[in-house]
Amino acid sequence: MGHMHDRPEVEVSIAPLGLPGTLVRPAAGQGIVLFAHGSGSSRLSPRNRLVAERLQRSGLGTLLFDLLQPEEASNRSNVFDIGLLAERLALATDWVRSQEPHNVPIGYFGASTGAGAALVADTLTQHRIAAIVSRGGRPDLAGAALPRVRAPTLLIVGGEDRGVIELNDEALAQLTCEKRLAIVPGAGHLFEEAGTLDQVVALARDWFVPRLRQGG
Repeated sequence: MGHMHDRPEVEVSIAPLGLPGTLVRPAAGQGIVLFAHGSGSSRLSPRNRLVAERLQRSGLGTLLFDLLQPEEASNRSNVFDIGLLAERLALATDWVRSQEPHNVPIGYFGASTGAGAALVADTLTQHRIAAIVSRGGRPDLAGAALPRVRAPTLLIVGGEDRGVIELNDEALAQLTCEKRLAIVPGAGHLFEEAGTLDQVVALARDWFVPRLRQGG
């Protein structure tokens, strides 16, 4: 997978907690996508890294980072503490705002429990979030925050991920922002089936690119 752009990956430390992250800055005129990984995962999630690489080809910047410190991640209750994860994503949003030019749009990409955290973070942060994409997500975990989400939200679910489709349907009904549910036929929860992650990438790219253009 050769990089088709000349924007290097930079290892960063996200203040104030020193959370480790991998940043690729956006091309001129484009926005940046912050990734919220799911439970049991990290910034090194191979699927999120693949999605990030593909989004970079469209000129988008990406930030993959650990939502929890190592000692926190070893405590299972933290892994499912959506409020805590959302606060970390909001902190990372503050950090990006302090690093990047003021007009760079920000989007969130959340997988599994990270999707719930992304939706809650949109209601916590003082910064405008331009778009949210959920992959195999648990938006229901955002609970009472759902009707307050402002960012246009795309929920992507695998067609074979039965229980999760229903949870996304119910969450979709509670969202009052611009919203869409996209079902990828033949895909399970992790989108491991051939070609299914490519469809996730295409859906996410088409959702993010027009909404994360500067001045858009």
